[in-house]
Amino acid sequence: MKFKKILVWFRNDLRLHDNEMLVEAIAKSDSILPVYFFDPRYFDSTKFDTIKTGVNRTKFLLESVSALKDQFKSLGGDLLIVMGKPEEQILKIAEENDINEVYHHREVGQEETSVSAAVEDALWKQKINLKHFIGHTLYNKEDLPFPIKDIPDVFAQFKKKTERDAIVKACFDAPDSISFVRPEYWGALPKLSDFGLFAAEAPVSELDILGGEQSGITHLTSILEEGSDIYVKVSGKGVDKSGYSSKLSSWLALGCLSPRKVYWGVKDAEIRFGNNANFSHVILGLLWRDYYRFMFKKHGVQYFQESDFLELVESPDKTKAFLLEQWKGAVTGNAVVDQFMCELNNTGYLKHSSRLLVATYLVHVLKIHWTNGAAYFEDKLIDYSSASNWG
Repeated sequence: MKFKKILVWFRNDLRLHDNEMLVEAIAKSDSILPVYFFDPRYFDSTKFDTIKTGVNRTKFLLESVSALKDQFKSLGGDLLIVMGKPEEQILKIAEENDINEVYHHREVGQEETSVSAAVEDALWKQKINLKHFIGHTLYNKEDLPFPIKDIPDVFAQFKKKTERDAIVKACFDAPDSISFVRPEYWGALPKLSDFGLFAAEAPVSELDILGGEQSGITHLTSILEEGSDIYVKVSGKGVDKSGYSSKLSSWLALGCLSPRKVYWGVKDAEIRFGNNANFSHVILGLLWRDYYRFMFKKHGVQYFQESDFLELVESPDKTKAFLLEQWKGAVTGNAVVDQFMCELNNTGYLKHSSRLLVATYLVHVLKIHWTNGAAYFEDKLIDYSSASNWG
């Protein structure tokens, strides 16, 4: 009798909890092979004189992959680490380990979907199916009150109809038992230096966050505990009063936390301690994440109109290039902008309102094309995601 083996390709879903892909793979196979690819394209330099994944996010990613690897080890297995492009490596791995099917989460970004398509083509040469899952959003697309093509382009309309007519499903439990495929070599976790990055490049961060599922769950638990800052009402406006920030976004971006885990955690806290504006703020952030991802899915490459990207071929003139460097270096002379850019450079994080402010200054005051700022955010932000950043 031939046993079924499923390769589980992890991407931005670095967790065991609420992972339908993993749960189904375990249920429908005799053994699974978890795999993570460090794709060199995501560590390349860009035409904007930035790198696609800067030192802060790479460090957080390495911590998150290492944590997932340790979780699988605790269950008697491991996570196969591969350096290289998935479409060039996955068929060889599948053939060497007698894989019958590959599971993965579908992404919405143009680059990510192109990689999925290339992997699907490579696998199909040996009649191996690539099964797609969608597990990055609070609401499943099939539970929305409208098809993707009819999703309102106005967020307020999307929010109203979704909250009224859609449901948030319960989380899948994390598996407590897994049968693993046993490759000859599991692969070693790379170091920062393998990507041409060095810890000295990362400033001493005041954010002090650690990648990985358990770190994310611990942070979520701590902010929902009685007496935490989430229960403190923030009044007034101004630089130092821009609202509560849960700082969950970095774990959400890499899928160390699922949106539903956060949602149901907040709902449980509401039952125990009563509702407050900061709870609503956290859930609103989850809705915005969904909205941007669904907009990416709806409009696809239209997000990147040719008229916008014609300007990317040519570098800014000398004056604008100088102003851009001042903006990046937090030396514009505008105290508020410089404060926020310094925070971004030092921590890899900015509140949403702060991001809007520095982006507005770049575009409307310095008159520099928005894509230069988006590329810099991609480099620096630990919680970068293509839909939220470029949307």
